[in-house]
Amino acid sequence: MRMLNKAGRDGANAIRNLAICCCFVTWFASAQNPKSDLSTEGAAVMALERAWIQASLSHDAHAIGSMIGERFINTDSAGVVSGRRKFLADALDPKVQISASNIEFMKADTYPGAAVVTGTYRAKGTNSGRPYDYLWRFTDTWVYEDGKWLCVASHSSLMKK
Repeated sequence: MRMLNKAGRDGANAIRNLAICCCFVTWFASAQNPKSDLSTEGAAVMALERAWIQASLSHDAHAIGSMIGERFINTDSAGVVSGRRKFLADALDPKVQISASNIEFMKADTYPGAAVVTGTYRAKGTNSGRPYDYLWRFTDTWVYEDGKWLCVASHSSLMKK
């Protein structure tokens, strides 16, 4: 009987240790995986993405500048890489007149201190007097720095209609 109790205790200890191990593995795995776009951080960066679109409509380089980091890198749909200064100058270009722009799909994956936003947006307007209607897929990388979210890298690809 005594041996049965010891075996029962050993079995219970093994089950307890297995449960603790499973909890640890589950916690560790969830810490490594991105949170869904329903998180507070995801909602915050998606709101900034929408504000960025609105600022682009009005050529508000100051507003856009407040959302991007000092070492911001942009890769446009032609594969041209530029920094913050050129990106903001392009936002002020009077030859580009945006008449409508909206995000059609957007998703945010958040990590500790960072977020990656992917989505599609459509823009209509004129460039040097010629009309355009484009659909882009974008990926923006955000970091939480000095108490606010800043976009540090952006990439967009033109999608075929």
